[in-house]
Order: sequence, then C-alpha cells, then structure tokens
Amino acid sequence: MSDDVTRRAAIERYVQLSGRDPDLAHEIFAADAMLEFPQSGERFTGRRTFLGWRRRYPADVTFDLRRIVGSGDVWVAEALVRYDGGDPHHGVSILEFRDGRVVRETIYGGPPWDAPDWRAPYRDGSAT
Repeated sequence: MSDDVTRRAAIERYVQLSGRDPDLAHEIFAADAMLEFPQSGERFTGRRTFLGWRRRYPADVTFDLRRIVGSGDVWVAEALVRYDGGDPHHGVSILEFRDGRVVRETIYGGPPWDAPDWRAPYRDGSAT
C-alpha cells in the first residue's frame, strides 16, 4: 500500500473515531505533535496534552467527512461538525505528517452564513 493511501486511510479513521473514541483516534499523532486553533489562538504541544482535554470534552461531537485532499506529508480534511446534535459547522483540518504520524494539525472552523444577493449572478449554484 502506498504512503498516500495509508495516510488517507489514517485520516478517515481519525475523523470517524474523533467524536466516539479519542484514544483510538489519537493513534494517528506522534508523541510530540502540535495542535493549533488559529481562531482562538490556542496551541497544544504533545499528543497526551490534547488527548487529555478531548477525553473530557463537554459536548457530543459528530463529524461528516466531506473530502480529503493531499499527498506526501501535507493533507487537508473537510468536514461538517455538529455539537450536541446542533446545526452543522464547517471544519477544515490541515494535517502534516512525518515518519507516518501526524506532527501538526491546524483546525479552522465556523458556522455557515447566507450568501449575499449581490454575488448571485456570479455563482454557479453547485457549491455545497
């Protein structure tokens, strides 16, 4: 199996297990991995650090994986994320690999918004 196929499968497993079994989901990370949330300004260093708070996360989180793109050491996963069954939020995770493990994940997320009417003549209508 090629490295790209292996990484894609590891990301799919990570996303599928993230809301259900953080211990298994976090097997993708190197021990010294870093997790960043640029929107909140938070950075967590070490798999044990962010696994610790994810085990205690106060909401039920579900993920609907939309797509994975990448090759080599850099991959991007797009998902719809729901907290406690609420409205979906769009999430993007940039995952950087070294020696078969994720060494850095950067997560961006936010709620959907209504498109402004003035852009209607320009859009193709196929965006989801």
